[in-house]
Amino acid sequence: MFVDSHCHLNYDGLVERQDDVIEAARARGVSTMLNISTREREWDAIIGTAEKGDDIWASIGIHPHEADAHPEIDTAKLLARVDHPKVVAIGETGLDYYYEHSDREQQKTSFRSHIAACRESRLPLIVHTRDAEEDTAQILTEEMEEGPYRGVIHCFTASQDFAEKALDLGFYISISGIVTFKNAKDLQATAAKLPRDRLLIETDSPFLAPVPNRGKTCEPAFVADTAAFLADLRGESVEDLAAYTTRNFHTLFDKTTA
Repeated sequence: MFVDSHCHLNYDGLVERQDDVIEAARARGVSTMLNISTREREWDAIIGTAEKGDDIWASIGIHPHEADAHPEIDTAKLLARVDHPKVVAIGETGLDYYYEHSDREQQKTSFRSHIAACRESRLPLIVHTRDAEEDTAQILTEEMEEGPYRGVIHCFTASQDFAEKALDLGFYISISGIVTFKNAKDLQATAAKLPRDRLLIETDSPFLAPVPNRGKTCEPAFVADTAAFLADLRGESVEDLAAYTTRNFHTLFDKTTA
């Protein structure tokens, strides 16, 4: 049984056929899906989708692309939503200097607000980082010195050096369908060496469909294809990888077992 640790079931491309997408995932052996929020206006719908089944969970957060549009979302406003039984994580948050849809300083402020909410709520953090390794590592380290918190670097595409820094901080690393791409040799080398007890898998659907589904709208069912590729890359059985990544998911997102 697989876990899709990061999907967007309420995004265009999936929301129009959401029930069918969820059933297709279950048919492929996906036992758990974490439905991720990126904007405040999504929060109620994200939670509503999670209420559809015992195998669906929700996060609350603001994507770095949306930081400029949400200056009012601070730690208190995040904490106001974490008591819902289906909300098991905070994020996705972080830094994205590739597109720069939001001011860098506002991204950093939002990022730190999310971390503070994680520290207070004891829920794990979901981190997005792109072309911002140095600042992301600096903020994660500085905030860890203020008090412990947990989290995952989602859709990991960064360097081996950043992976080691994240692991040293106690973070998990989640691998998406990008690992199956022909030009992802550096990522494949890193993914092959990640410790078993810190590895998660995801789709980030509706984006980044893995081989052999390139060109299609990605959906949670495709996490099985990423798992098969990753297991082969690591010299493991897919059953073994499914078992320990599922265990890791419920260890990190421990509210799912409460």
